[in-house]
Amino acid sequence: MFFEKSFRHKKSLGQNFLADRNILGKIVERAAPATGEVLLEIGAGQGVLTRELLASPCGFLYSMEIDRGLEPFLSDIPLLHPDRFQLIWGDALEADFSHLSPAPVKVVANIPYNITTPLLWKLLETLPSAGYFLLMVQKEAAERMTASPSTKERYPLGVTLELMGNARKVLNVPPTAFRPVPAVHSCLLEITLGKEHRELATDAFWRGMLRSGFAQRRKKLLKNLKAFRNEVPWAEVFADLGIGENSRAEELSGEQWLALHRKAKK
Repeated sequence: MFFEKSFRHKKSLGQNFLADRNILGKIVERAAPATGEVLLEIGAGQGVLTRELLASPCGFLYSMEIDRGLEPFLSDIPLLHPDRFQLIWGDALEADFSHLSPAPVKVVANIPYNITTPLLWKLLETLPSAGYFLLMVQKEAAERMTASPSTKERYPLGVTLELMGNARKVLNVPPTAFRPVPAVHSCLLEITLGKEHRELATDAFWRGMLRSGFAQRRKKLLKNLKAFRNEVPWAEVFADLGIGENSRAEELSGEQWLALHRKAKK
């Protein structure tokens, strides 16, 4: 049975389970788990994607789920794959993924839309081993994470991903692909990280600077940053870097943000 009618989806947990077999197949195909690779799945749900991933040649799969009510759907999977699967019960927002051994190199997840941004920050912070993420997110979130400079969708996490690697939309997914059917459209987002700037995810100054810079978009960036760290001579920093005093946060490229960070953090 693909989905049991007896299960009550919890709106508070953002439970919209992917029910389209065709899209499930495309996710696994895109993730392309190689022989021996270690994967992490966030949100096992009823185990549909979990089983598809285990049908691949991956070496090991961790799967995290917060809702114990889903245990009847998942309890047989550890028995079927005792040497290459571990089910972890808990809240992904509170997890420290750095303790996982062997360490995952790829993350595949159908993320509850209300925790997309904090969860991705958490993964970037505590899972330095992962260089590839394939995430089902709300379409608007995907647009923010892939937005170019000078667009209204531009926001802090997107700037960070631009510097750490590459984020791109690979597949738009309609609401009808999920059960229950959500009120929003979704998108499969692919993130590939390089070796440079991985430290930004754990840099409190970087994250605070971006958060403050984008906090009040109608205000000029210079004014927002003065509110963040008034002791920094921001006007001088802007002048040194050739950034106009009337600039707004979304107008800057990733490299300009990085230059601001380097000069202001001294």
